[in-house]
Amino acid sequence: MKYLLSISILILAISLSAAAQSKIKVACVGNSITQGAGRDNPDSYPLQMQKILGDKYEVKNFGVSGRTLLKKGDYPFWNESQFEETKAFAPDILVIKLGTNDSKPQNWKHKDEFTSDYIEMIETFKKSMPKKGRVYICLPVPVFQGNFDINGEVLLNEMRPMLLEIAKKTKSEIIDLYTPLLNKSPLLPDGIHPNKEGLGILAAEVAKAIR
Repeated sequence: MKYLLSISILILAISLSAAAQSKIKVACVGNSITQGAGRDNPDSYPLQMQKILGDKYEVKNFGVSGRTLLKKGDYPFWNESQFEETKAFAPDILVIKLGTNDSKPQNWKHKDEFTSDYIEMIETFKKSMPKKGRVYICLPVPVFQGNFDINGEVLLNEMRPMLLEIAKKTKSEIIDLYTPLLNKSPLLPDGIHPNKEGLGILAAEVAKAIR
């Protein structure tokens, strides 16, 4: 009887382990819009997206406020522990939402390196991903006020075409987070950062693309 019980427990443990390993891992890389009120805060877009996607997915928030894609930016994401943590997570799906802070004057003066740095970041992360892993590049949300030296014109007219070209070169997919919030300025109280409802819209858009 004890032998049969031990076998049952072992089978259950193996089943639970297999179920955990079979989850589709989603890594969300980004700045304050990704981090939200905190990486573990349920209002953040990655954790709102976790609820939408359900138990078949494991979504991790690797956002860090104020960070840039540019290596020569004032606060590069490259230098953060979350950069290494993303690689260690070995995601099946990678969602990158960086660029907003790159539009600041002190960062955008290095714009000639934006495309090469972005491609390098994608290729670096791909090395830790499965061969069939997917990469999504997010078009930044609208800027309704020029707070924090963030430049909406740069994001729309200069960076957006670069992101579309980067997606082609890296065979990544584009998620448009600009259009869904374009007529919803009240959801971005400071003109830059979406509130809980706005982040919910982002979560739904990213989840729709992933599915």
